[in-house]
Amino acid sequence: MNTAGEFADIQDYITKGVERIVGDAVKATLKNPRESAFILKFAEASRAASKKRRAAEDAGEHIPSFLIASITSQCNLHCAGCYSRCNNATVDTEPVSQLTAEEWGRIFDEAEDLGISFILLAGGEPMLRRDVIEEAGKRPNLMFPIFTNGTYMGERYYDLLDKCRNIVPIMSIEGEKETTDERRGEGVYDKLISNMDELQKRGLMYGASVTVTTENIKEVTSDEFLNKLSDRGCKIVIYIEYVPVTEEATHLAPGDEEREYLASEIDRIRREGNDMVFVSFPGDEKKSGGCIAAGRGFFHINSHGGAEPCPFSPYSDVNIKNTTLKEALNSPLFMALRSGDILLDDHEGGCVLYEKRELVEELIAQYQHA
Repeated sequence: MNTAGEFADIQDYITKGVERIVGDAVKATLKNPRESAFILKFAEASRAASKKRRAAEDAGEHIPSFLIASITSQCNLHCAGCYSRCNNATVDTEPVSQLTAEEWGRIFDEAEDLGISFILLAGGEPMLRRDVIEEAGKRPNLMFPIFTNGTYMGERYYDLLDKCRNIVPIMSIEGEKETTDERRGEGVYDKLISNMDELQKRGLMYGASVTVTTENIKEVTSDEFLNKLSDRGCKIVIYIEYVPVTEEATHLAPGDEEREYLASEIDRIRREGNDMVFVSFPGDEKKSGGCIAAGRGFFHINSHGGAEPCPFSPYSDVNIKNTTLKEALNSPLFMALRSGDILLDDHEGGCVLYEKRELVEELIAQYQHA
């Protein structure tokens, strides 16, 4: 069973990670006065949020630093091995009964009140929900990285990003042209490069999201690949370990050896003075005391309002339409996962909750029949 002391350790681990990200972002934007000014203001807001989380921790309540919000189930691409399509969370049909922009705005406000600092906007393709992104832009004390395939980036979005510096596009790229187009579709790489050049010309901060597999790990950590991103003004690189969605794809999931390689490469790159921010997800779970889903470090709200442990574990026992964000954090499912051993278990690679999904399904069934 987890203890209050263990949660305090997790809070310290996450807080230090947030401080490092913000500190690195300040360094990465020093040559851009407008971006640097925003990041410095956000750093102050982030410190205030950290104090809120610490006060809650002292009162026996654990608040995570991050929220992942999948604001739509629609996407225009069919990327190979997409976990969201496999889980039927992304569809081609017109979405129904999804959260409105006003409902998302209420969630963003509650998140800020709790002390959450980062809300990662995902999908589907989140840029299809400009109404929600405009709501995000109204809340400068929160940082909203948008995990986008980049294909909907255009003049209107460039203008919005220039106006709302708390919205940071994180474009998905798999490596060089051949690797990216093989997974995401022909022409996607060229569109991403075009976006990067335009964002750099306008002095707008952006990042890259890289799905790390056993096949591309050397390519996406190479100096050649990273120097190309840096030269085009990229300031953030987020490595996301591939989670297999079929038995045939399990060989693509990074194991301990690949995770150690990724961590050592990131350390090397930082030592050599690269001016980009590097984040690895989920990274070394052993250092953080296990998986940080289900509210330990983050949690997920799907496009229909279901509060889930993480995007790779699409199970929910509460809907945010009928409850507050704070109450959702303390749902029976989340409480059971945080107090039990599932999140601490060893696993082969990718996501422990995905690998142990049968146990999570048993918990859901238990509460549904309680």
